[in-house]
Amino acid sequence: MARQVIRTDKAPAPVGPYNQAIIASGQMIFVAGQIPIDPQLGDVLYTNNIAKQTEQVMANIDAILTAAGATFENVVKTTVFLSDLNNFAAMNAVYAKYFSEDSAPARACVEVSRLPKDVLVEIECIAVI
Repeated sequence: MARQVIRTDKAPAPVGPYNQAIIASGQMIFVAGQIPIDPQLGDVLYTNNIAKQTEQVMANIDAILTAAGATFENVVKTTVFLSDLNNFAAMNAVYAKYFSEDSAPARACVEVSRLPKDVLVEIECIAVI
């Protein structure tokens, strides 16, 4: 995979562990939105804890990336869906453990009125290998 981080001072600087843009070439992996379902139990965990839910979401994404022969370093774009934007800081603290600011993917984060199974967070991503 070829990957290049794009940064310009003519657009707003990132306010978290993401970059303005990524140029990537190679095989693309589109990871469907993941919610905090424990694959062993088949049920949502930590119904009122955004940090724990984000950790489970990231574990689910990690498992899918691994199955596709990729890692978080291959992720070029994420979209984060939150049921309450007041949970942004706690989600972002967990998210930042998986991506260093200098090479983090591009990202969008939005508040939505409801998520499947009434979870607090859902994350999808695109990776390139």
